[in-house]
Amino acid sequence: VQLQASGGGLVQPGGSLRLSCATSGFSLDYHTIGWFRQAPGKEREGVLCLSSSDGSTVYAGSAKDRFTISRDNDKRTVYLQMNSLKPEDTAVYYCATDFLLPCGSNFLARPYVVDYWGKGTQVTVSS
Repeated sequence: VQLQASGGGLVQPGGSLRLSCATSGFSLDYHTIGWFRQAPGKEREGVLCLSSSDGSTVYAGSAKDRFTISRDNDKRTVYLQMNSLKPEDTAVYYCATDFLLPCGSNFLARPYVVDYWGKGTQVTVSS
């Protein structure tokens, strides 16, 4: 199982950024996948996840209405579209999957039990 996040960078407040997560070794059709982030000096936190069963999205915190998760099965890639970015969105962003946890509060609120992680990508929101 491999995941690799990319697409981070420096963006001004109010701007947009799209992160990509290239995956291999498992099926996006059968396993939850989500995005987490970790700001300096803070614990890793869930952002949102995509349900493999019905394609629904579950959000945590302030991501709703600003962030969107999507996937391209042919490319085995998951995307995180981030709009209206704020300085408090500055963090290292990680994509992750788990073979047992469904997409929901348990997956997002308990990153320490999530099995597979990719290397993160830095997002900095600053003017």
